[in-house]
Amino acid sequence: MWLTIGLVVAVCVGAGIANSGDGSDKVPPPTGQERDDTVAVLARSSASQGVCYGWELKDYFGYGDPVSVGSNLGEGVAVEDNSACPRWLQVSVRIYYPSESSDSDDNAYVDVNGSSDFSSTELLRIENGLARLGVTEKVFIDDPGWGITRAAVMLPLLAVEVGAVEPAATPAPAATQPSPLPDPGNDLWRDRWGYLLAAGGLLLVTALLFTVGVVQRRRQRRGVVPAQRAGAVAAGSRTAGQA
Repeated sequence: MWLTIGLVVAVCVGAGIANSGDGSDKVPPPTGQERDDTVAVLARSSASQGVCYGWELKDYFGYGDPVSVGSNLGEGVAVEDNSACPRWLQVSVRIYYPSESSDSDDNAYVDVNGSSDFSSTELLRIENGLARLGVTEKVFIDDPGWGITRAAVMLPLLAVEVGAVEPAATPAPAATQPSPLPDPGNDLWRDRWGYLLAAGGLLLVTALLFTVGVVQRRRQRRGVVPAQRAGAVAAGSRTAGQA
C-alpha cells in the first residue's frame, strides 16, 4: 500500500514539475530593442518636462525582483524612491497567468503611481487614458513586454493631457543664413528678355510707321503745290483775256 501511495505521489510531483517547466505561465519581459527605444523616448520627455518616467512589470505569483523595470535613467533603474527623481510617474503591471489546470482566466492589473505632488485623480485619469489609447488589459495579457513599454512612453502625453505636467518645449528651428540675391544684371536679361524683345519690336514698328507717314505727307504736299500753281496761272490768263 505504501509503495502504491509513493508511486502516485511521485507521478503527481513529476507531472507538476513537467507542467511548470513548459514556460506557459511565465511572464515574458520586453525585448532588448523595446527597452532601449523606451529609455530613449522617456529620456527626451524627462529632460523637457522635468519629470521622471518609468515602468515595472511583475508576475502576479512572483516574489522578489520584478520581471522588468526601467525608466528614463536607464534599464533596471526605477524612479520610485529614487533621489534623482523628485517628481516621477510609473506604470506598474502585474500579470496573472494561472496554470492550465485552473479554471481562472488570465488577467492584468494596471496601476499608475507617482510622487506626492500628483493627485489621486490625476493618476486615475492617466491610468484610464492608457486603455483609451489602445493599451488595454488584453494587450498586456497577449504581450506583456510590448504593452508595458508602450504604456511607459504614453505617460508624458497623458500627464500633459490631464494638466499635471507642462507640455514639452518645441525645439526652435535652426537659424539659417539668408541666401545671397542673384546678380540683378544677369536676371534682367535672363528673366525679361522676352519683354525687351517685344518692346524693341514695337519701337521698330513705330519708327517704320512714322517714317512712312512723313514720306506720304511730303508727297501729298508736293502734289498740292503744283496744282495750286497751275490754278493760279489759269486764273491769270482768264483775267488778261477779259481785259
